[in-house]
Amino acid sequence: MNTAECAQAIREALPADGLFADLSWRIASAPFALGPELAKELETLGRVLLQFNRAVNLLYRQSVAGKQPAWVAEWLDRGKPAELIARQRHPAFKNELPRVIRPDILLTDNGIAITELDAVPGGIGLTAWLNQIYGRCEVRNPKSKILGGERGMMDGFAGIFGAAPRVHIVVSAEAATYRPEMEWLAGQLDALRFAVRDTEFADFADGDAVYRFFELFDLANVASANRLFELAAAKRIRLTPPPKPMFEEKMLFALLWNRNLREFWRQELGENFFQRLKPAVPFTWVVDPTPLPPQAAIPELGLTDWNQLKSLSQRERDLILKASGFAETAWGARSVSLGSDLSVGDWSAAVDAAIRSFPRTPFVLQRYHKPRVVEATWFDFARGEAVKMAGRARLCPYYFVHGDGDAARAQLSGVLATICPADKKIIHGMSDAILAPCCV
Repeated sequence: MNTAECAQAIREALPADGLFADLSWRIASAPFALGPELAKELETLGRVLLQFNRAVNLLYRQSVAGKQPAWVAEWLDRGKPAELIARQRHPAFKNELPRVIRPDILLTDNGIAITELDAVPGGIGLTAWLNQIYGRCEVRNPKSKILGGERGMMDGFAGIFGAAPRVHIVVSAEAATYRPEMEWLAGQLDALRFAVRDTEFADFADGDAVYRFFELFDLANVASANRLFELAAAKRIRLTPPPKPMFEEKMLFALLWNRNLREFWRQELGENFFQRLKPAVPFTWVVDPTPLPPQAAIPELGLTDWNQLKSLSQRERDLILKASGFAETAWGARSVSLGSDLSVGDWSAAVDAAIRSFPRTPFVLQRYHKPRVVEATWFDFARGEAVKMAGRARLCPYYFVHGDGDAARAQLSGVLATICPADKKIIHGMSDAILAPCCV
């Protein structure tokens, strides 16, 4: 196919019900190409992130048991109801980890910047569709290869449920935007085995598997949640992600950077993985307003009080403020404030809000690593031609964890590229963004 035929075929192949409810994007003329070195880096990153999740799990348990600082568990438990904390600490979930790992990665002039991990990510069905459709009709160099291949996302997702005879994908109203992509995915896999359910559904049988497509802050609106968790605790069903809100917190990267925990990370990650993560993860702090001793200062910032953030110059405010987790504003860039992009008044208000919310919804502060400019091409159907666009890219690799315990492995099954126009400071899905699968 030529470029126009390819773009038209892609548009016509969109499912009748779409993939994202009421959302659209620019159709790329070809997959987003990555160099071999970056592709290899992404292929091997899953091992590192799986080990990071294992270490986080151990750190929390040891903090609760008094073998690591108590403030770790206190931070991670902030704002959570007692019942959910008890679920997180239940022996049945002791070694349970999310079976989907999706980092948000920015491409910068100095390499990759992993800004956060998402344990309940959208985009699984979308990326599966993109890999499939571009693999069939793209215009490309015959030596190029779509990461994950045409079936990588589908097989990777199906593999996290083992041999369960039925798989229920429970989607909340909060996550309704992503329901169409999961319905498409279920239909592609096996409509008799996979089914998308609403939060009222409770007809779970022994041996079933459940994919929890709702965040734990939203439990009040998930009627079947308690039954799900009780069945999972009794080992009657296979549930992923487990009911462990620590994995939905962005403060995990602040723990990675905390000097008090350095030896823990060295030991549990291993020196190689620790040194690989540090350059890739922007320095992150938890905005904890606990007073410091007079001679103390916040690392890297040199501030003695979080209120002093408000007096930084615009050049010094290349910093991101965002809710750590367990709140409806903690996903989809809803709580994100970029200091250098705000007036003094707006930045001061964002800082005040972050300080005030610490008891119930801690915020994190993170160094902003500006994405480099990349070139991408999309097809303008109104003009009937391909259009080049200077943009900034976010990569979302999807790793599916197969196997249990020490035998578990994180497999890269696809990479979604979101390319926003170069004048956009914060990259996320929007109507003038290009969404494309990645190839090497």
